[in-house]
Amino acid sequence: MTTVKEHERQWTLLTNHGRILLLIAQGSESRIKDLAMAAGITERTAQSIVRDLEDSGYINVVRQGRRNAYSVNRRRPFRHPAESGHRVGELIDLFAAQ
Repeated sequence: MTTVKEHERQWTLLTNHGRILLLIAQGSESRIKDLAMAAGITERTAQSIVRDLEDSGYINVVRQGRRNAYSVNRRRPFRHPAESGHRVGELIDLFAAQ
């Protein structure tokens, strides 16, 4: 049996939800397929995350012809009480500065 040492486990600081939110902020007309590929997740998972973000008011989705256009509600607070004093716009600005 192979054991994985603590420092060898694969993990990231951003969740897939955070990653998809940032990707949408960078390209409001991205397709689910493009978001999934950029985030390294399946299209089904990306669709579920987009639905979660929309249902929670973090993004708005508008149908434009055969595609969706997304906008991010930058004033929405983070969901966890420990970060609820911060807005998602701060996260977007942090990553947009790169």
